[in-house]
Amino acid sequence: MVKKINRKTKETDIQVKVNLNGVGDIHINTGIGFFDHMLEAFSKHSFIDLDVTCKGDLHVDFHHSVEDVGIVIGQALRELIYPIENIERFANSVAVMDEAAVECDMDLSNRAFLVFDLDNVGKIGDFDVELCEEFFRAVVVNAGMSVHIIKLRGKNLHHIVEAAFKSFALSLRRALRENKRAGTPSTKGVI
Repeated sequence: MVKKINRKTKETDIQVKVNLNGVGDIHINTGIGFFDHMLEAFSKHSFIDLDVTCKGDLHVDFHHSVEDVGIVIGQALRELIYPIENIERFANSVAVMDEAAVECDMDLSNRAFLVFDLDNVGKIGDFDVELCEEFFRAVVVNAGMSVHIIKLRGKNLHHIVEAAFKSFALSLRRALRENKRAGTPSTKGVI
C-alpha cells in the first residue's frame, strides 16, 4: 500500500511517498537536519517506508516546512488507513531514550484530536521545539487520528522529542497490526 502526494504552495514544495507495509526504508531531505533525523526515527520504528523531499522558505524559519510535511504525511496516511478493516485500531507505547520517557496513546478513529503535553520551549540546534506540536497536529488532523503524546519524564530536549517521535511510530505500528478477528473494529460498524 503506497501513496504519493505532491503539494506546492508559495512557501513549500513537497513530494512524499509513504509505503504503509514497508520496512522503514528512508529517503528524507527537508533541509532541516534535526527534523530529518526525527522523520528517520519515525520511519524506522513504524516500519513505514518514507520518502520526503521538501523545499521550503527556510530563510523565513522552519515552521512552514515542518507543518506542511506533517499535512502531506497525514493526507497519505488517511488515504492508506481508511476504511479500517482487520486491524487493531487502538495502541499505546512508551519510548525511552536515556532519562526521557514519552507515552503515545492512539486511536485510528477517523476523528482528529491531539493531546500534546511535552516541553514546548527551547531549541535543539536551530530547531524550535514548539514545531513538534505543529508537526503532530498537522499529521493527526489530516490523518484523522486521536493521539495523546505525554512526557512522563526527561530533561534533555533532544531525548524528549526523539522519544515522542519513536513512541508515535511504535503506537502507529501496533494500531495497524493485522487482526483478522477485528473486522471493522467499531460497535458502530463503520469508522
